[in-house]
Amino acid sequence: MTKKNDGITRRQLFTSIGGVGAATLLGSALGGRRAEAAPTKKDETLPQVPRRVLGKTGKKIPILVFGGAVSLDPRFDPKLAEALRFGVNYIDAADCYGGGTCEPAVAKFHTRAKVRDDIWITSKSDKHDPAGFEQTLETSLRKLETNRVELYYLHALRDPDYLNKDLEKTVARLKKSGKMLHFGFSCHHGNVAELLHKAAETPWVESVMFRYNFRQYGNSELNKAIDAAAKAGVGLIAMKTQGSEASFRDAWRKFQKDGKWNKHQAVLKAVWEDKRITAAVSHMDTLDKLRQNIAAALDKDKLSQAEHEALDRYAAATRTYACDGCDHICGARVDAPVQIGDTMRYVMYHDVYGETDKAKSLFRALPQAAQKLSRVDFSGARAACPNGVDVVAHMRRASELFEA
Repeated sequence: MTKKNDGITRRQLFTSIGGVGAATLLGSALGGRRAEAAPTKKDETLPQVPRRVLGKTGKKIPILVFGGAVSLDPRFDPKLAEALRFGVNYIDAADCYGGGTCEPAVAKFHTRAKVRDDIWITSKSDKHDPAGFEQTLETSLRKLETNRVELYYLHALRDPDYLNKDLEKTVARLKKSGKMLHFGFSCHHGNVAELLHKAAETPWVESVMFRYNFRQYGNSELNKAIDAAAKAGVGLIAMKTQGSEASFRDAWRKFQKDGKWNKHQAVLKAVWEDKRITAAVSHMDTLDKLRQNIAAALDKDKLSQAEHEALDRYAAATRTYACDGCDHICGARVDAPVQIGDTMRYVMYHDVYGETDKAKSLFRALPQAAQKLSRVDFSGARAACPNGVDVVAHMRRASELFEA
């Protein structure tokens, strides 16, 4: 067998483990039916994705959450219908997803299928002040064509000071009105651990969706924060579990499986083995990806020791390609108001996810000064990165992709 330069072979990464494979499991379950013609409600004749209690909400949700930051059919999306049949009834929406098209698409799905009471909808507000938060919720309810959301988040929170008494009062009033049943926030920048500790100390924060992937399993600071949040009853949902590299080199493609689980399934299973975490949200933009992830969730076997070791080797081999979003470290070494973490994330959307329009749109939404990359010296940022990420190369790539 050919050995890769990084010391990992394709066969070494994911070997076959016992149980029924994705194609066999879901192929027989579907019975050859097209998803568009399939029933839209939970099908009790099919295996159902396991569920766990989401912290202090007391509610059980599927361990696999349908991420709404994908292109959804505005008429009726078959992926949502297929997910619901296997018990994946949690839809993670946001006011900004799909350029504002996510919530109307979710509305069209649940109104046409008449399944509003069978699904859990989370949405999010990019406005973090109390007035803006309430205004965005009202807009979301109209676009979702519903009188409530099961959970409403502050979206991409960075500053813990927004979790103040004024917002607490607003949240309590909105919950009393029934417009939102539970409250939390999402976070994926460099201060995730700080925000998880803040959630643990804030009784009215019921859930946090946070960036967590296989490169962080041994991070002691993050693990202490996860422990604190879980002990306080905060319902934890992992996002960005794939740890995709912000690199046009598509490094992960060198690590495809020859056995049962591909890399994308394996990292989800690794997250689900952590009982502190209720669920993982996944970017499932095709029926094939949805079915692969459902198969991984249904399989009761844990990853083998060899597979865990393969993930560790993969993490080490690709560490210098992945940005942790800790802009306060690298940004401090650049004499320009650029946003390195966000920009690298948009490069990843473009090069790994193939979301060209989304990546360009997000970049153009940055402040004008943050879009001027070509004449900036990023050598100091490269030297400051604790993970050795080649910030210079990535920003050069971003300039080529996004600057007019």
